[in-house]
Amino acid sequence: MSKTSEIKVIIDLDQNNVPEKLTWSAQDGGVNNEEAKTVLLSIWDAKAKETLRIDLWTKDMPVDEMKIFFHQTLVAMTDTFQRATGDEKMTGAMMDFCDYFAEKLDLKKE
Repeated sequence: MSKTSEIKVIIDLDQNNVPEKLTWSAQDGGVNNEEAKTVLLSIWDAKAKETLRIDLWTKDMPVDEMKIFFHQTLVAMTDTFQRATGDEKMTGAMMDFCDYFAEKLDLKKE
């Protein structure tokens, strides 16, 4: 028997269609209407062999937090790339870039 699962993102927009509030739910993960400041969603279109994406952030997302969010996203994508491909050489190069990115933005490891 197969199962389905749903992840839902709700975007409240202002009069100019700029996101004012983002909430998301994932019942299987125990998440229900949690607020977020940004969402990056990538979907692979196998027919067109291209990535479709949705990049949203609220107008009150602080720039310093956006920089941290991007760094953490790049690190997570590197981990996913390694698990999906097993390509250790490219994973190392990607981690080097993540370190460079953090250094240039003066992001401190806590």
